[in-house]
Amino acid sequence: MNNRLFFVLLLVVFVSSCNDGKTLFSEYNGTENGSWSKDGIVEFNYSNMDTINPHNLFINIRNDNTFAYSNLFLIAELNYPNGETVKDTLEYEMAFPDGQWMGKGYGSIRENKLWYKENIVFPVSGVYNVQLSHAMRKNGNVEGVINLEGITDVGFQIEKSN
Repeated sequence: MNNRLFFVLLLVVFVSSCNDGKTLFSEYNGTENGSWSKDGIVEFNYSNMDTINPHNLFINIRNDNTFAYSNLFLIAELNYPNGETVKDTLEYEMAFPDGQWMGKGYGSIRENKLWYKENIVFPVSGVYNVQLSHAMRKNGNVEGVINLEGITDVGFQIEKSN
């Protein structure tokens, strides 16, 4: 009986230590068969945010070895409950100059936690919405990449600012 109680307590401590207390929201959406469609907008909704203290926002991307680029262009749209919208075009490095992937992970999957907004205060209560889409193009082409291979998951995360 004591071994079982010890195991349960150890499990509770382990699970509670996984969240450092800073993360307020974290969600992922998988792409279809590891391919992110040009028209595939990934959406996240969140509410009940502290309207006084600052927060840091992150875009989390999981990619595998079929991702053929060293950088990633994204369009991020943040929609406030009061109708205000902020739209950004973002560029992130995904690989070092020698071709080695950035981010954390083992094997063929890497996870990148990418800064989106720093020390943002949510000014009003209500439901916020973030929409993410990719804006990738091949060099010399005006048309965008229709299906971006190698992006397996797209995530969004909110943390308390220090």
